[in-house]
Amino acid sequence: MKSSIGSKVRLSVFGESHGTAIGCLLEGLPSGVKIDMDAVLNQMARRAPGKDKTATARKESDTPEIISGIVDGVTTGAPLAIIIKNSDIRSHNYDNLKDNPRPSHSDFAAAMKYCGNNDIRGGGHFSGRLTAGIVAAGAICRQILKEEGITVGGHISAIGNVTDTPFDPVNVNAGTLENLSSALFALNNPKNEEPMRNEIEQARCEGDSVGGSVELAAVGLPVGLGDPMFEGVENVVANILYGVPAVKAVAFGAGFGYASMKGSQANDQMYYTEEGEVRCYTNNCGGITGGITNGMPLLVSVAVKPTPSISKEQKTVNLKTGENSTLQIEGRHDPCIVPRALPVLEAALCIALLDLLAKGDRV
Repeated sequence: MKSSIGSKVRLSVFGESHGTAIGCLLEGLPSGVKIDMDAVLNQMARRAPGKDKTATARKESDTPEIISGIVDGVTTGAPLAIIIKNSDIRSHNYDNLKDNPRPSHSDFAAAMKYCGNNDIRGGGHFSGRLTAGIVAAGAICRQILKEEGITVGGHISAIGNVTDTPFDPVNVNAGTLENLSSALFALNNPKNEEPMRNEIEQARCEGDSVGGSVELAAVGLPVGLGDPMFEGVENVVANILYGVPAVKAVAFGAGFGYASMKGSQANDQMYYTEEGEVRCYTNNCGGITGGITNGMPLLVSVAVKPTPSISKEQKTVNLKTGENSTLQIEGRHDPCIVPRALPVLEAALCIALLDLLAKGDRV
């Protein structure tokens, strides 16, 4: 079972949802970078469970414990190891799932692949619980990126049928991203929070869940990161984003909108600024051409599926008896994963961008 990613900056994630602890190992960081642990804790709080009605009632402090790689608040250049202890565990809620896999969850596929030896408690290693380590690692990478003048942020672009105002693809600014990246319910238009929360609450009251999407952006990236074909920016970024549970689609710039455009509409025509920089009038490419950053804001949209663990009765199979069955899931689950997924996806983007910078010998 492989749970690592990256080239120059490499992330490994370990642990299970109901194990003693989860954590991560981050290799390839530069030495001598001062790390603000309060900023790391702020990012952890955005993802942590039990803080909002939109999230699972499971309560975890999600306090990262640095084992190695930082001394006196400064990176040493050695592998940075972090553990996050689990405490609020109710494994008995999952006793019946070994024989009755949850629809659209990893239970069945994992049982087949690992001959029934997979840890079913809370989803084990397949659980979104493990993304806490990604957030911790990403919060550190975010600070290193900031030293290089790069800012990453995002907003909830949709929950169910309620949508938020999209980023201006040409004029995304660092201040906006900075503000969004500290928000618990990040929106470009705060007026959309109430209808989005209503959408989530309705699903929760019905014993159901609801999906949505987020839009991520990065500004300050130098021109020339990435390579054509298989090591392009899209490849590297999408690879880690798809490692986040519940992510089912990733698009850059205009994404699927390209399908209905003509070339004259889609092409990002260029001009020189007064400072002599090459810019584009539009940004359908999302800041990437030929797999390489072109100096425009990097824009990524990510679709997040509804939480598959719902309390409504569902049809499944009984792997022990070989018969059709029904299942009513117990336990504590998010009626909507999108608000907590956003800081995870931001963190994943930070890790990918730092790896791209390192591969280009920029850090």
